[in-house]
Amino acid sequence: MSKGLIGGIALGLVLVMALLCACICLERVPAGYVGVVYNMNGGVDGEILTQGWHVVSPTKKVTTYSIGIEQSYLTSASKGDSKNDESFSIPTSDGKTVRVNLEFSYRFDEARVADTFIKFKGKSGEVIKDTFIKPKIVAWTQEVSANYPVTDIFGDKRTDINAKLDEYLKGKFDKYGIIIDTVNFTDISVDDETAAAIQKKVTAQQELELANIEAQTAKIQAEKDKEVARINAETQLIEAKAQADAVRVAAEAEADSNKKISESLTQELIDYEYAHAWDGKLPTTTLGNSNGTMLDISGLIKGEGNG
Repeated sequence: MSKGLIGGIALGLVLVMALLCACICLERVPAGYVGVVYNMNGGVDGEILTQGWHVVSPTKKVTTYSIGIEQSYLTSASKGDSKNDESFSIPTSDGKTVRVNLEFSYRFDEARVADTFIKFKGKSGEVIKDTFIKPKIVAWTQEVSANYPVTDIFGDKRTDINAKLDEYLKGKFDKYGIIIDTVNFTDISVDDETAAAIQKKVTAQQELELANIEAQTAKIQAEKDKEVARINAETQLIEAKAQADAVRVAAEAEADSNKKISESLTQELIDYEYAHAWDGKLPTTTLGNSNGTMLDISGLIKGEGNG
């Protein structure tokens, strides 16, 4: 066998070995994930890999964690990652239990994935979800629900409780480098007896609200009637005052006119008016007075003798 052939075979073997090593050392981090590089003994290397292909020493491994929003389900129906019935029961402050379906979304904090790796001893994000996140969602939801009566959880306080649960879970998971984005009850069910009691409460509350509305409406109407009566009384008072003022003004005007007439009457004017009204006939009987005025006394002495 020639030396050239032997050299070619050796080169080929080297290339094959190099290719195999390259395949073994290549690690792909999916989009929306980061990878934590760690040594075979479990110690964290300190390098965080972003999405894409990376060459990693054969003596090292990579564990991936999702930094994009992941949706997860705890439901009775097969939905998303809830393949079996994962609905669960929660207690209430009045000793009842409620069956719930719940959805939540989460992600791992990119800045703390190395700490998360250490806390969970190298478990992948998917394993952490199934063995830690979901069980803790159930346990911590039960802690929140135990503070509320069943009528609140099933009834009109459901939105408030959901908000309280969201806040509680975010605080609980944060120290593990897990960020809860949203959490929502998608279905809540109770037994028939509890459902009937809740409906009774809802009906009573609606009746109370209706009674309050009617009472408020009656109060508003009474205030309106009172205001109308006040306005009418003020209007009548104004009208009466206006009439009284009109009468007073007319009386004052008449009195003033009479005064002016009285002041304008003189003896000459009286004589003039008397003369102007005289028809030219002398009285049948007259008497004279000291100022020469003659008076008709025929009517006064009619039927009497001379005397």
